[in-house]
Amino acid sequence: MLMAHARKHVLHDYWLVNELVGTPVFSTYMAVTGGGSGIGRACCQVLAREGAQVVVTDINLQAAKHTLTLLPGGQQHVAVAMDVRDRRSVEDAMKSAQDQCGATPSLLVNCAGVLTFAPILETDDDTWQKNIDVNLTGMFLVTQAFATSLLENGKDSKGAVVNIASIGGKIGGTNMSGYTASKGGVISLTKTCAAELASKAIRVNCVLPGAIDTAMLAILNEETRVHFKQLIPLGRFGCPEEVAEVVAFLLSERSSYMVGACVEVTGGRGM
Repeated sequence: MLMAHARKHVLHDYWLVNELVGTPVFSTYMAVTGGGSGIGRACCQVLAREGAQVVVTDINLQAAKHTLTLLPGGQQHVAVAMDVRDRRSVEDAMKSAQDQCGATPSLLVNCAGVLTFAPILETDDDTWQKNIDVNLTGMFLVTQAFATSLLENGKDSKGAVVNIASIGGKIGGTNMSGYTASKGGVISLTKTCAAELASKAIRVNCVLPGAIDTAMLAILNEETRVHFKQLIPLGRFGCPEEVAEVVAFLLSERSSYMVGACVEVTGGRGM
C-alpha cells in the first residue's frame, strides 16, 4: 500500500507540472540501455510520456519489444538488441537505431547492469569480471559510440547522457564487491566524460539509486529485505519511476547547467 501511494503521488505531481507547462519535454530520439526491465523500462515509459521517441535496447530483444507495448506513441519507438559488453554489438545497435529512426539519438540513458552477491573471499574471477564488463565497460563502450555518432552525424550535436550508478558506488556494501566497485567506477567515468564532452555540447550526469523495488531485489530473502529497509530513513524501497523522473529531469533543458552531477535517489540512505 505504501509503495502504491508513493508511485501515485510521484506521477500525480509530475503530471501537474506538465499540465502547467503545456508542452512535451522532449521532441527527439533517445536511447536507453537495459530498457527491457526495471529502472530501464521505467525510464522508457517516463521519457515516452514526455514526448521522446525511444530506442529501447537490451541484451534480451523480446524484453525490449515488450517494453515497446507499454509506451505511448506506438510505432515511433523501436527495439534493438544490444550486448553492452561487446563493442561490435554496441556499434551495430547504434547504426540500427539510426537507420530505423532516420536520425541519430541525441540523448542516452546508460542503465544496463547486473548485481551479484558474494563475500569478497568467495568472489571468483568470473563473477567479478561480469560486474565490471556489464556495469562499467559497457557504459564506456556505449557512451563512446553514442558521442561519436552524435558528433559525426547529428545536425545539432547538442546532447545529454545519464548514467545509472548506485549509492553502493559511494558508500560500498557487504557481499557485493564487484557491483560496488563497478558502480564507483561509473561515478568516476561520469565525471571524466562530463569534463571532456561539455565543450562539445554533450552534458553527462549520473543518478545513484538506493534500494529500488526491481527484479534485482526480488532475489533477496525476506530477512534481508527487512534489513535493507531498516537502513533507509523513509522506511521503504524506491519505485523505478522515482528514479526515472530524476533521469528525465537530467536529460531535459531544466537541468541545462548541471554537468558531472551525481544525484542520489535513496530514500535518505547514505546521507
